[in-house]
Amino acid sequence: MLNLERLRTLDAVARHGSVSGAADGLHVTTSAVSQQLAKLEREAGQPLLAKNGRGVRLTDAGRLLAEHAARILSQVERAQADLEAQRGRAVGELRTAGFPTAVRGLFPAALVALRAEHPQLSVCSQELEPEDSVRRVVRGDLDLAVVLDWYNKPLPLPDGLAKRALLDDQADVAMPADHPLAHRTEVDLEDFADDEWITWPEGEFCRDWLMFTLRGKDIEPRIAHVAEEHATQLALIAAGLGVSIAPRLGRGPVPPGVRVVPVRHAMRRHVYAVWRADADRRPSIRAAVDALAAAGRGPADD
Repeated sequence: MLNLERLRTLDAVARHGSVSGAADGLHVTTSAVSQQLAKLEREAGQPLLAKNGRGVRLTDAGRLLAEHAARILSQVERAQADLEAQRGRAVGELRTAGFPTAVRGLFPAALVALRAEHPQLSVCSQELEPEDSVRRVVRGDLDLAVVLDWYNKPLPLPDGLAKRALLDDQADVAMPADHPLAHRTEVDLEDFADDEWITWPEGEFCRDWLMFTLRGKDIEPRIAHVAEEHATQLALIAAGLGVSIAPRLGRGPVPPGVRVVPVRHAMRRHVYAVWRADADRRPSIRAAVDALAAAGRGPADD
């Protein structure tokens, strides 16, 4: 009889491509993964992994069993969702993530509401960039993630995910209060072709969007400062060190010395929740998405 947890371990190795990656995804040690795989090989009666340089690869038998494991685990997910749906109550553990301004702007109100309305549901949350969140939802490391599209640059989503829109978040240009355009009621991005920019680190989705958008307007931005936190970006702007894009969700009070001005053709981020389609019937997923949508109604009206 093949052990379900060992099949889950094999599935993690197939999805992550390595024993260490599987260990990280399963939150166990690499030796624990190796032990589970060794036991699974004895159950299967043939090798499932082979040496590949410094790493390992799946054998033909390993790939075949990993394909079955993925289908079995998906069916188990559906069974768990059906049982939870039959009970009709949001219970157990729900693992969630969101990009930083969503965690700051949506999660506190949503998590408080979930705790009050569903006391038997335990929700864990963490900050993650959208691409990482999506990968972890697909892998099964997370149950639900809050991610975003920019109005002109969608976030690629793999098959097998369900989604629901939460809100549209408008973004402004933040600039020093003594900037020549600070008195304007609206601006265009082209107005800042000669400014120095303060933006997110390389590789982050919002940084990629900014470069894509400015270059689409024949502007090669001069990136002067890089900061992950919006509060840090705004502090640098208050010091007169550049301009930035400042989404409204989770922004909080703007510090003295900073002026935020809307863009003439509004720039919006489409914020939405994603989860695995095979978990669609879970009341805990539905409750969490409803709570996030309710939390987003305030920012959506800004």
